[in-house]
Parts: sequence; structure tokens; C-alpha cells
Amino acid sequence: MIIKSANQALAYARGEMSDGFTVHVPEEIDVKSIRTSLGLTQPEFSSRFGFDVRAVQDWEQKRRQPDRAARVLLTVIAHEPEAVSRALAR
Repeated sequence: MIIKSANQALAYARGEMSDGFTVHVPEEIDVKSIRTSLGLTQPEFSSRFGFDVRAVQDWEQKRRQPDRAARVLLTVIAHEPEAVSRALAR
């Protein structure tokens, strides 16, 4: 169910579907705050959620902005990190 919902959210974010619900994708997201709230180092966060560690570093230093799909995933991580971990562990 969670994976299906996440896939639907990503499809919506990509513009592949528009019916059923409205998704709010933040324009900016505080990656460092999400990571530190989980008590993870940058390498741990990157490994756990499938991000490149350099991308996480760039996001935290505001050198780059996560793309739309990454912001969707980061938003889900901020609210349901264990669900994301379970989904990605399979």
C-alpha cells in the first residue's frame, strides 16, 4: 500500500497523472534538518535512502536544489522514514 501510494505520488509529481489527489511538493526542503532529526551522518543518510552522498552534501550546503522527485521522497522521509526504509529494503 505504501509503495503504491509513493509510486502514485511520483507519477503525479512527474505530471503522468492528475486525478485522485493533490500533492504539495515543497519548492525548498531542509535536507540537513531531516537528516539530523534521524540522527544520521551524511553517509548513513545517503546509504539508507539511496542518495549520492555528494548530492546530500550539495543540498545541505545550498549548492544544489533537490529535483522534484527527490523533494517528494525527502518529504516522505521527513514524515515516514521507517516506511521508506522498509520499502527500499526489499
